[in-house]
Amino acid sequence: MQRHVRLCLTVLALSVLVALFATQVGAQPLRDGLPEEVGMSSERLENVFRVVEQGVVQGAYPGAEILVVRKGVVVAHKAFGHAQRIPITRPLEEGTLFDLASVSKLFTATAVMMLVERGYIRLDDPISLFLRHPGFSQPDKANIRVRHLLTHTSGLPSWLPIFREGSGREFYLDRIARATMQAEPGTTYIYSDLGAILLGFIVEEVSGQSLDEFLRENLFEPLGMTNTMYNPGPEWLDRVAATEVDATWRGRVIVGEVHDENAAGLGGVAGHAGLFSTARDLAIFGQMLLNLGSYNGVHVLSPNTVLLMIQNHTFGIGVRRGLGFDLKSSTFSSVGDLMGGGTFGHLGFTGTSIWIDPSNQLVTILLTNRVHPTRDATGITRVRPTFHNAVAGTIIEL
Repeated sequence: MQRHVRLCLTVLALSVLVALFATQVGAQPLRDGLPEEVGMSSERLENVFRVVEQGVVQGAYPGAEILVVRKGVVVAHKAFGHAQRIPITRPLEEGTLFDLASVSKLFTATAVMMLVERGYIRLDDPISLFLRHPGFSQPDKANIRVRHLLTHTSGLPSWLPIFREGSGREFYLDRIARATMQAEPGTTYIYSDLGAILLGFIVEEVSGQSLDEFLRENLFEPLGMTNTMYNPGPEWLDRVAATEVDATWRGRVIVGEVHDENAAGLGGVAGHAGLFSTARDLAIFGQMLLNLGSYNGVHVLSPNTVLLMIQNHTFGIGVRRGLGFDLKSSTFSSVGDLMGGGTFGHLGFTGTSIWIDPSNQLVTILLTNRVHPTRDATGITRVRPTFHNAVAGTIIEL
């Protein structure tokens, strides 16, 4: 009976989402406009700016860039503070490239779902079908499915310092295949970078392309996300926000190379981290999702796929996760108190986030370099929910 009720509620929720996703397929590109055009208050937006500015003053991060979209209109786009403070000082300007950290996982998940749409992958396929290592056919890992990797329910460890042991795809694949499982697949939630790394390997194995090539060809270029990339070249460095002063492994300030050490051990291209992007490009990605897979006349995902990705797939284990996406929780959510219950998105360890609220037709981008010069700053945990509350509070007409 409980399962039946859950299924009925899911169907109802999806029907409501479809109705609330009012944007037409084949929507126009994002445009700049006044908040009042889309039922928001310019005066109340000052609360948003104040929250982010206070984060700089209080040391939560050196700099930040925000971008807010409602109903396809960019109503706020502003930069604060510094892109770098050590060993030089650089102001943070609009259009800065940020190391997205775990926000990269959304794009890996999107690549996986593109291959599901094309008939190459099923969500319940065992990963041993694609990862040709005997370790994934052993009893402890034989039941890990693609779905488990997308929902962080594989039972794999959260993290291992593989970068300290070796480098390269084959070394990482072997090390994860030999990792001690923490739980039976599908029984509990363990947020796992290792699972996301394997998803990147699956994309490469199935598509015959590197992960960066596949995403560039199938997502970034079609959507016009021209400032999204792995391993930005030297010509981009004056636009990239600095991250940590890495005194223990690389011995330098990290600018333009991935902050995550395991991603660095994979050459900067990994399923769990590695992407650099701008607020504007992330807004395009978010608007595509609000449009149920299309943007500016380009269709990159089926509406069925988007709706499946953003519904809860982790009933009964104490969290709410979609396929690749984090979903708003009922308490202590980083997306705050006022955003709609169907809000979905992701956070990045470096201080980045994107959250998409279908009920309010909102895309909210908050990008910071909170790990510069050290990862010890934790004030962003307070800024994130208050920022999103302030954004939702600008809405004066539904």
